[in-house]
Amino acid sequence: MQMKNKKYISIVTIILFFILFIILYWSYFFYKNIDIKNEENYIAEKTNFSTNNLENVENLSQNKTSIVNMLENLTKSVVGISKLKDTGGSIFNNISSDELGLGTGIIITENGYILSNSHVTGEKYSTCFVTIDEKDYNGKVVWSDLNLDLSIVKIGARNLKYVTFGDSKSLKVGEQVYAIGNPIGYEFRKTVTSGIISALNRTIKIDEDETTSYISNLIQTDATINPGNSGGPLINTKGEVIGINTVKITSAEGIGFAIPINVIKPVVESFIKTGDFEEATLGIYAYDTDVAEYLKLKNKKIEGIYISKITINGPADNKGLKEGDLITKISGIDLKTMDDLRTFIYSKKPGDIVTLNILRDSKNKEINITLGKK
Repeated sequence: MQMKNKKYISIVTIILFFILFIILYWSYFFYKNIDIKNEENYIAEKTNFSTNNLENVENLSQNKTSIVNMLENLTKSVVGISKLKDTGGSIFNNISSDELGLGTGIIITENGYILSNSHVTGEKYSTCFVTIDEKDYNGKVVWSDLNLDLSIVKIGARNLKYVTFGDSKSLKVGEQVYAIGNPIGYEFRKTVTSGIISALNRTIKIDEDETTSYISNLIQTDATINPGNSGGPLINTKGEVIGINTVKITSAEGIGFAIPINVIKPVVESFIKTGDFEEATLGIYAYDTDVAEYLKLKNKKIEGIYISKITINGPADNKGLKEGDLITKISGIDLKTMDDLRTFIYSKKPGDIVTLNILRDSKNKEINITLGKK
């Protein structure tokens, strides 16, 4: 019996040793073939990560430098404008902005066309005084639209550095913008402020000289704008002018407004090509839907242009239009704001025929009108 037990233990022992041998052999073989990442590969991976971070820092630095250079170049196209002339070397010296009616303008052509606000330069055919790098010029207002608060001045100068226009139709709320202007006087000339586009298509009511007016389709920004900034540029990060600064809300901080640049492009192009602009007119006074809400001209939101008055003996007189009509389209183009209408009319000439789509008492009709000369 003892012999059998010893024999059984020996067999079990041999089997256990055999199993252990197989386990050890398999472990050795598996370990030998494991692909372990060595120190060299690890260091290379860390180096790549650090390089990416360095590239990001360099890109940020280059972008900042690019913005700085862009703004520095643009200030060369920003001018000072006043309705009064100082007897000193510059119209700004030792005189307050209130005394001078000081404002800002931007050079839009190399041969001396300057864009600004009407309330800065005065009406068409009036004169103003322009300072570029401490040199004064006599300026003549060759075009002005008081309702839009934009004007164009011509000075006798050549080889001027001029701005580039952007596309105000493509703007988005939150975009970074910069404003340049002369906020107080000569000592603060060409001040640069930054901010974002806070809102689009704003309408504001202006009470001045016992009269009330409305400006619509404005760009709202929190870039600091002061009275002397009027007529200066609102600029995107590409260095393109996308608006002309016009007013700020004096009862609140961080609320300023600019006129979208697209509306003035046809006028500027005409002056560049011909040295003149023959302005066409429909012969109506109108409001877009936002202003119509202020004036209680409508009860519900319908996009278009509301006719408030028809000029007697004008192009639209006796053509079937009535006060209160809503113009929804002009020559197939949808109208949502007064700037849509202005931009279209600015691109036409007196004598051109346009087709108006009119909504009256829930009925649509078409009316053809020959544009007159304003």
